[in-house]
Amino acid sequence: MKEFNPFLKKFSKKHRRVAVVYPNRYVGGITNLGLQRIYFEINSNEDYIAERFYTDVFEGLRSVESGAYINNFFIALFSLQYEEDIFNAVKILKKGKFRGKTIAGGACVIQNPFPFVGIFDRLFIGEVENAVTDVIEDRHVEGLMPYSMKRRVVELDSEMRAQIVSDNAYGRSILIEIGRGCPRGCRFCIVRQIYSPARWRSADEIVSIAEANRDLAEKVAIISPSPTDHPEFKDVLHRLKDLGFHVSPSSLRADKFDEEMAELLSDVRTLTLAPEAGSEKLREVVNKGIDEEDILSAVEIAKDVERIKLYFMFGLPGESYDDLNEIIRLVEKIKNTGKRVSVSINPLVPKPHTPFQWLPYGGDPSKNVLDSIEEMRRKRKYLISKLRKIADVDVESIEKFAIQTVLSRGDERVGKYLDRKLTLSRIIKSELAEFLDHHPFDREFPWDRINMGYRKSRLRREFEKAMETAEVELP
Repeated sequence: MKEFNPFLKKFSKKHRRVAVVYPNRYVGGITNLGLQRIYFEINSNEDYIAERFYTDVFEGLRSVESGAYINNFFIALFSLQYEEDIFNAVKILKKGKFRGKTIAGGACVIQNPFPFVGIFDRLFIGEVENAVTDVIEDRHVEGLMPYSMKRRVVELDSEMRAQIVSDNAYGRSILIEIGRGCPRGCRFCIVRQIYSPARWRSADEIVSIAEANRDLAEKVAIISPSPTDHPEFKDVLHRLKDLGFHVSPSSLRADKFDEEMAELLSDVRTLTLAPEAGSEKLREVVNKGIDEEDILSAVEIAKDVERIKLYFMFGLPGESYDDLNEIIRLVEKIKNTGKRVSVSINPLVPKPHTPFQWLPYGGDPSKNVLDSIEEMRRKRKYLISKLRKIADVDVESIEKFAIQTVLSRGDERVGKYLDRKLTLSRIIKSELAEFLDHHPFDREFPWDRINMGYRKSRLRREFEKAMETAEVELP
């Protein structure tokens, strides 16, 4: 693991040690610019020193910087980006015999902090930039539970111009967050709500950050939930290319991909697209905003691309086997262009703060939990049997995504089940099974206690519109 680390700070006895823990693998954690920002802010304070922990480096028990054991730190800050990271976090705390103060933040905490109340001393809801020291010192800052139940939102600024450059998920590259939040209205996606409003860095600032790190890498990875929605996206690409950088966006929208963009991204070998559903009807249900013509046009334009990577979901409301066959047909069409095709398919997790938060796992409100799971298993088996003949295919586990659903939609009761790995059978036999079920409109969700800055009535209208399109009757 080779790093180019401009933040490296020597420990002295006057410093109080802060553990910055990413309870997952290094390759993903080093691409998390929010975590880099926390690390930067702590090490910019003369009273503290931050060191990083990852599960695949000393099992998360010793730091990257000095190899110091986590139980030598007075406080540990955890970033929970994926629901199942909580199991790694619990393991690190127990195995590391940590007795200091613990604070958790990140996307999973923002969406619903209540499953983690019994695990950590404090939880932070929102964006922590310029408030990290306040959080460590337990001041009554917005977003820090239990003092505040309001999501904290910040302006994007350019204070952190230097960064740790390493062989990350994008290869050795400079990471630049060009935008936060998303202006789109996909009904399955939580980003629009938990990172609203959508904000963009200016082209000048993006280029300036790249130039400041020019000697560290020849590649720039531009990060955003929807990079092509940046109002100056093509200008950014032109200017970075003119500086000699290779550019890799985190994702692309098929309806925004044109000949000019293909030329600007000519050194990109894999084009990643997310149709989400195979049929036009279900793409309308999820409000994806693209059609099959957009997808096929993007594939045709991407002449220099060697591989097309496609993301789909199943377990959507109103879904039939005809809709699954539309996924297979679309993959076949793309395969017939001569490209190598890989397909990733996930079960829908009905996330908090989305119009689908009232749905059950499996997408069919008329089915009970056990019947829904069995139907999902049949659909998964069907998709694998058909798609593996024409593409590299990865269809995620029904059990794994059921667990994610419980961890994202649960309340304080979830915490007492996190002492060991949560399994689907354990969920079904317990009170947690209700979090996989359909929820009526009069249900108060745990996350309703958080001031997220939107009206729940708007989500309900979107949900009703989706159910009408899907031709699904609610019980």
